Amino acid sequence: MGNQFFGRGVNVVKKILAIHTGGTISMSQNAQGEVVPNDQNPIAQDATILAGRVQLITDEMFNLPSPHMTPVQMLQIKQRILKAEAQGIDGVVITHGTDTLEETAYFLDLTLPNTIPVVVTGAMRSSNEVGSDGLYNFQSAIEVAAADASRDNGVMVVMNDEIHTARYVTKTHTTNVATFRTPTFGPIGLVTKGHPMYFQKLIQQTTCDIDHVIDGVYLLKAYAGMDASLFDALATDRTQGLVIEGVGAGNLPPATLPGIQRLLDRQIPIVLVSRCYNGVAEDIYDYPGGGIGLRKMGLLLCQGLNGQKARIKLLVGLSAGLTGSDLADFLRTAVS
Repeated sequence: MGNQFFGRGVNVVKKILAIHTGGTISMSQNAQGEVVPNDQNPIAQDATILAGRVQLITDEMFNLPSPHMTPVQMLQIKQRILKAEAQGIDGVVITHGTDTLEETAYFLDLTLPNTIPVVVTGAMRSSNEVGSDGLYNFQSAIEVAAADASRDNGVMVVMNDEIHTARYVTKTHTTNVATFRTPTFGPIGLVTKGHPMYFQKLIQQTTCDIDHVIDGVYLLKAYAGMDASLFDALATDRTQGLVIEGVGAGNLPPATLPGIQRLLDRQIPIVLVSRCYNGVAEDIYDYPGGGIGLRKMGLLLCQGLNGQKARIKLLVGLSAGLTGSDLADFLRTAVS
């Protein structure tokens, strides 16, 4: 009868594009116990997960450890997905290393139209380790991408039976298989017995259809006793934008202020988020370095994103040519 996806009340052939980019999910342990890349991705070669439920189209785009991923490759993935969508694909699964997975997922969330399900997944244990989670996560991601209920949720991250939005998910543990969490809000759904179940809905989404990415967008984390030296090191023509993870609700040591002002004088946009795991950046405190004064200086407070996500959003906005109030409106909150 051909390949079919059997979901709850569903008996429809679904064409799913699997884009493989490398990472632990494609690696194996060698004889010394070191996790190393393979010449061939064992996940991509394993057809047993299909079980006659989908027509899977495989594209091994990259074989990169996660820290090797750059916005240039992220843009190439976005362009590949648009091409597949124009050819009638029903959903996309991307396998990716976990270290920068949330950044690639959020880049795609910001730059792709919210039409077909796009799911990013990975693994915390390599393919030949005891308890390897790669094949299971891959299968779960395919189930999510093939489900009609997965439409209109933006880009999703599926790991360890949980469905998270790319906007808010983050890696929280270096090695645990339950590393991906959504602080404050939690997952939007679960994968149970091979079927996605949703309990929340993503609200409001703005996208930027960029065709290139700029360089020179940086991220700094505030700390006790921080001064202006790092900010002055960024006062060059190369710097196009900066995200600062402030302390608490979004505050900075007063010794940083002269260096920040020198960057602002160069018309460099600066975005402020909190380094805290939960909560949002707000202009609450009115003292030197407090959020109220930083906002008055011209820093853009972004609510709801962590530092690495805010950097991706700033990079996308600048690559789209946004400036002034348009850039500020785009960056102000996670949902704009």
